[in-house]
Amino acid sequence: METERSAGVIVFRDGPAGREYLLLRSASGGHWGFPKGRVELDEDERVAALRELHEEAGIDVEILPGFRETIRYEFTRGSRSFSKEVIYFLGRAQSFDVKLSGEHLDYLWASYERTRQRLSYENAQELLDKAERFLNGLANA
Repeated sequence: METERSAGVIVFRDGPAGREYLLLRSASGGHWGFPKGRVELDEDERVAALRELHEEAGIDVEILPGFRETIRYEFTRGSRSFSKEVIYFLGRAQSFDVKLSGEHLDYLWASYERTRQRLSYENAQELLDKAERFLNGLANA
């Protein structure tokens, strides 16, 4: 089994209706998820996550210290099996004008509840739960 390593960002903004998260709809499969992509040989996870976010959504974020979560899963591409590790950071959006790459069909800014409903995979829902608890902890500190 081959391995892949990716990095991504759970992006949020504080809007007039409260906290909203950014979801992207993949052009391959149509699933909803967070921006992410492969870590290149010459970059660290954080640099890769910010690069992928900019490439996929055209926005910038401020990465919040203290949040770094990893998910792992297996998938098949053609006849090859892969084990994938994705490291996620949490970022406060510095701009809201999303410019999608060709890798995505659509985007959505949504409340925690709506974001959780839209996420296609359970491990992404669990990741969102962790981000929400982390942000609520900061707000109550």
